[in-house]
Amino acid sequence: MDDRFKSKLRILADAAKYDASCASSGAPRRSAGAKGLGSTTGAGICHAYTPDGRCISLLKILLTNYCLFDCAYCINRRSSNVERARFSVEEVVTLTVEFYKRNYIEGLFLSSGIIRSPDYTMEQLTLVAKKLRRDHEFAGYIHLKTIPEASPWLIEHAGLWADRLSINVELPDEASLQRLAPEKDGASIKSAMGQMGERIAEARAERRRFSPAGQSTQMIVGADTTTDEGVLRTSASLYERYALRRVYYSAFSPIPHASAALPAKSPPLQRENRLYQADWLLRYYGFTVEEIAAGGDSGMLDLDIDPKLAWALKNRDRFPVDVNAAARELLLRVPGLGKRAVDKIVAARRHTRLRTSDVARVSAGLKRALPFLITADHRPTRLLDRSKLRQELVTHETQLSLFA
Repeated sequence: MDDRFKSKLRILADAAKYDASCASSGAPRRSAGAKGLGSTTGAGICHAYTPDGRCISLLKILLTNYCLFDCAYCINRRSSNVERARFSVEEVVTLTVEFYKRNYIEGLFLSSGIIRSPDYTMEQLTLVAKKLRRDHEFAGYIHLKTIPEASPWLIEHAGLWADRLSINVELPDEASLQRLAPEKDGASIKSAMGQMGERIAEARAERRRFSPAGQSTQMIVGADTTTDEGVLRTSASLYERYALRRVYYSAFSPIPHASAALPAKSPPLQRENRLYQADWLLRYYGFTVEEIAAGGDSGMLDLDIDPKLAWALKNRDRFPVDVNAAARELLLRVPGLGKRAVDKIVAARRHTRLRTSDVARVSAGLKRALPFLITADHRPTRLLDRSKLRQELVTHETQLSLFA
């Protein structure tokens, strides 16, 4: 690899770091066989996690960081004074193949700035995936970031070669999008997501291949004044309308020569983490946006404690719950108990009455759960008020004797 190529790789890999949506969850297990190249089942340096717990490494780059658009929050915007670079289609294909052969990666996450036109950019992205699949029989994971302004036919063609497609919704509030990225249209983004969702559903019903790992999106958090409640309402709407696999949250990072319309500082990194936790509660734990938002103040999530614990502390009247009798839906709301732990508890209690030690075997969060649980050998006898219990749990100084 010569110095010029290394320089391009440095620039375009660094430019891609702002896109958080590079997970490979939902990709089918696939191997190319003796004559092909790659698989989605290998091992290596891990950057993404699959639903069954496997880790896979992805080459995450931009085709180019040149861009016709001038979105105020984007480091690669037209007016940004950054070092620019561009890969050719063949260079990305060669890089992916050679990195795979050296066991550096098991897949590709490819995005791009807009060059010439949205259609031309989408053609180039699709051509990379097509060449990998057709010319090299590459069976690894491929995620393409699609361009909402591109022709629907081009996006549909991309789905024939990629495992996952994604379109960034950019910001949680359409008024903010119009103000900070006037060349982008929220309606066209939603329309493209809707068309993609329809194609994915049709392909699954007809048992043919089209973006088998579904579609995802990303929102920038902290670039505008949208509260966490507003962010989560947008996410809930996207999940319901477009059956997205994931919504990713990326904390706004201040950029050089930034617009005065942007905040001077990035939001607390913990805010991004709390949004992911809240998103998990929405998708897998039966919480509503209203319930999650009620755990914080003024529409913002509590940064000191996770959203489930915040909700439980504000709803002490619902606890403690009996691990041997409570409905699964209520056990899912107990801090410290995850979905897998609850399923194991529900299965085990059919055969025996569960004790504290039994809960400890299926959950590493027993200390956090004990103030909210009744077991065969445990009932909280000292019910601390909300502020005192919060202090006990936040500082990790909870003593089991308090609740014995």
